[in-house]
Amino acid sequence: MRTFLLIFSIVCSLELILGFYLPGLAPVNYCRKTESVDPKKSCRSTVPLFVNRLNTEELIAPFEYHQFDFCLGDEKSSPVENLGQVIFGERIRPSPYEIEFLQDKKCAKVCAPKVYRPGDSESKSKLRFLKRGMSLNYQHYWIVDNMPVTWCYILSNNEQQCNVGFPMGCYNSKSQANDICTSLVGAARIANDQYYLFNHVDLTIIYHSGENEEWGDSFQSNGGRIIAIKVTPRSIRHRDLENPTCDDDEPMSFPNDPDLKTETKVLYTYSVTFKKNNTIKWSSRWDYILEMSPHTNIQWFSILNSLMIVFFLSGMVAMIILRTLHKDIARYNQIDIGEDVQEEFGWKLVHGDVFRPPRRGMLLSVLLGSGVQVFCMTIVTLIFACFGFLSPANRGSLMTCALILYVFSGVAAGYVSARIYKSFGGENWKTNILLTASLCPGIIFTIFFLLNLLLWAEESSAAVPFFTLLALVSLWSCVSLPLTFVGSIFGFRKRTIEHPVRTNQIPRQIPEQSFYTQFIPGLVMGGVLPFGCIFIQLYFILNSIWSNQTYYMFGFLFLVFLILIITCSETTILLCYFHLCAEDYNWWWRSFFTSGFTAVYLFVYCIHFFNVRLAIDDASSTFLYFGYTFIVVFLFFLMTGCLGFFACFWFVRKIYSVVKVD
Repeated sequence: MRTFLLIFSIVCSLELILGFYLPGLAPVNYCRKTESVDPKKSCRSTVPLFVNRLNTEELIAPFEYHQFDFCLGDEKSSPVENLGQVIFGERIRPSPYEIEFLQDKKCAKVCAPKVYRPGDSESKSKLRFLKRGMSLNYQHYWIVDNMPVTWCYILSNNEQQCNVGFPMGCYNSKSQANDICTSLVGAARIANDQYYLFNHVDLTIIYHSGENEEWGDSFQSNGGRIIAIKVTPRSIRHRDLENPTCDDDEPMSFPNDPDLKTETKVLYTYSVTFKKNNTIKWSSRWDYILEMSPHTNIQWFSILNSLMIVFFLSGMVAMIILRTLHKDIARYNQIDIGEDVQEEFGWKLVHGDVFRPPRRGMLLSVLLGSGVQVFCMTIVTLIFACFGFLSPANRGSLMTCALILYVFSGVAAGYVSARIYKSFGGENWKTNILLTASLCPGIIFTIFFLLNLLLWAEESSAAVPFFTLLALVSLWSCVSLPLTFVGSIFGFRKRTIEHPVRTNQIPRQIPEQSFYTQFIPGLVMGGVLPFGCIFIQLYFILNSIWSNQTYYMFGFLFLVFLILIITCSETTILLCYFHLCAEDYNWWWRSFFTSGFTAVYLFVYCIHFFNVRLAIDDASSTFLYFGYTFIVVFLFFLMTGCLGFFACFWFVRKIYSVVKVD
């Protein structure tokens, strides 16, 4: 009962942390342009609107806003992006949309009309790229006051769907009606085999003005803070390009024809409406966006149910291990009076071989050091996320924090790798340092670089610039490598780990094993329980990565991560105990692979997600998906493998230190 109350209190406390807004995220006050305000209480009259890259669920490669033939702003004044934003492919640029606080606009022009002429190769190329974006359902992602612009529409089953972002257009094919075209263009106005460009947006900006009572009635009536931005895209073929009214019924459509028959002009327009809402406070303005995640209520109950099941299973496993071990130790240490020799049996029989150094000890020590590096990065990142430092408002902060922590965790990788390698009797310490610093990071960077070459070839905004790649290499060579060297030096200078029993010179022959104690069945059984505690969270994490959903439940994710540590440790210890009882003392590599096999289940689940959730048919996007997935799975393999190894290492040393060995 106490354990349940403790878990419940942790969940509640971590969930309350989600509402924190840290000092670095100060609110911005806006006021009407003509209103004079005390200089000490300054406010802004212009509301900047930024555009981000466009992407779709049907392809992995996003594109920058200026790659489409839209109206462009002054990109020289683009905000500075952090390392995480660059790696994630975010390209935030100023837009030409002019918005003044509390000044409504009706059908304002964004820029001069875009003209597409027959026979003009440039016009044909631009229009073809627009049509491709509409057919693949590429989405706009706009930002106002550091808040994403949201869009809600009605599905064919009369249900309302809300998204962060909105489509640039839609394609209504002959075979199947498009829900987006039906909702935004109208069932009576759409035709088959037509592209509809959404060249008009109705922006609704909701603001709150009741949080600054000390500023007086003047500010409350002429100023406020933005709490929501909603958009409704429309397709309009403007008849009057000089003085548009946005009341035209004919949509802006293009036929599914590679050749342009007549000259076509496209005018981009927008309307702005301000609405006051003093019910929602600025500190809670992200709530309605976070609630857009599908099946939110189901997620809460599923996660709690999964947590309870895993806790009970973990308790049962721990109880079996402790009770059985207690009997074994009491039996081994019992000496009957009058007996000169006590026959050894069970796991005590292999005490002279259990600490025999494994084959390829250098590689094992390097993988363990890299696994500790990933573990340190993950645990600290999750702690920062739980305290709100890595909230969705801090764009790119999650990836930036993870990269910096991974680099600085090189000192832990070097220390652990050196100590383990020294305990194996290794002497090539220079090779150990170089492999620890370069093997796993080199594999990850090579795959990442190959994927980046493909993105470069497709001219995608997700392609990391060359100088950013140089910065990543510099972080490794100037920070991670020296720190790994320092950690290794400290590790090699420490005394060699002393084992509780001596190792025999001649290795003992391992008897034939049953099916359940063989290597492959042990791996298959070892990864089931750890994967069972993460697969529910895994669905929502993959949704946030590939389907542009906002992931925010870091409190639950931290708890699930702690349970993952417990289940990896207990499962590996339990299987290690069974193998020792079967007189198989080769536990070094087996303990690493037993819990590391959870990564195989993770990869299989990612394949299932790709086939069921995503609609990707493109070969390059498929290669990109599985390339990035392999990087994640490899890091997860290193982390879970080192968790199982060190749990088993502690367990073996503990049980052989409490039995009497002649």
